[in-house]
Amino acid sequence: MIKKATAEQTAEIKEIFSICFPNEDTRYMDYFFKNVFEPENCYVNIVDGKIVSTLIRNPHAIMFNGRVLQASMIMGVATLPEYRRKGYMQELMDVVLDACEHSELLTLIQSESPVIYEPFGFSTVYKRKDVRLERKDVKRITNFGCAYEPTAIDLLKVYSAFIRRFNGFYARDLQYFVDYKKEIIAEGGKIVAYYNGKDQIQGYAVMIPQGKELCVEEIVYLDSMSLNKLCNAALQERRVIHLHVSEAEDLTKLFPEAKVRTYSSTMARLNDARLFSRLFNKKVTTVEEAYAISQRPLNLNEFA
Repeated sequence: MIKKATAEQTAEIKEIFSICFPNEDTRYMDYFFKNVFEPENCYVNIVDGKIVSTLIRNPHAIMFNGRVLQASMIMGVATLPEYRRKGYMQELMDVVLDACEHSELLTLIQSESPVIYEPFGFSTVYKRKDVRLERKDVKRITNFGCAYEPTAIDLLKVYSAFIRRFNGFYARDLQYFVDYKKEIIAEGGKIVAYYNGKDQIQGYAVMIPQGKELCVEEIVYLDSMSLNKLCNAALQERRVIHLHVSEAEDLTKLFPEAKVRTYSSTMARLNDARLFSRLFNKKVTTVEEAYAISQRPLNLNEFA
């Protein structure tokens, strides 16, 4: 039986997550279920009174070619090991995607194995780069201007200026950054910002320690100086850092010796090609064609 989750089932769903995502940081898991998880956005498949499969559909607004589109991100796709390959997730996905088709133009999902979701109509539309940097790759400069307690409003200001260069991104607001700061702390990370001589924020970097290396899961910058400042600050934390940036960002001029790996990030499903075509006055039949009309480079760095 497929239904929306209830608050009383939260502990059971959390246990399924801990089984199916053993590498997830337990601190973040605790934060997620305490502050982010909303039962009404979670669908479950129940067999003999037990939840065997679950997924979350988080609604979001996306900016695309100057328009705000209603969309959602599917995440937390999980089936208990002993119930896999029996069609339970197929049933769950069919029900959820049917709901998506009646309420939004685009549905997104992230996966390290895109082939799993291609039969459901998803195609990879966002790719990102992992830029590996060591001390020798980055010009050494002082960390003057760097601050470790930026306000949510400052983060919103510089993000809004930065993201104008791109397309297909989440429409973030002030509350997003209030919550984002709490999330990063829950993961054991920090947000470092750079301010110029006029005390105007010029960028920020979200740093998450991963053993002997540092993951910079988001870096926002208005010029090369702010990018260099933030990279120097990151290299004070670990000897090796990984900058995760959009596919369109070419950092080779600033870091010519850096090792760069491009990877698939997010898949999308076009739920109504005719409506999309009318909205943008372009004839499209597939999600690839829909994203191909983008007037700017794509950038989406969201996980939920």
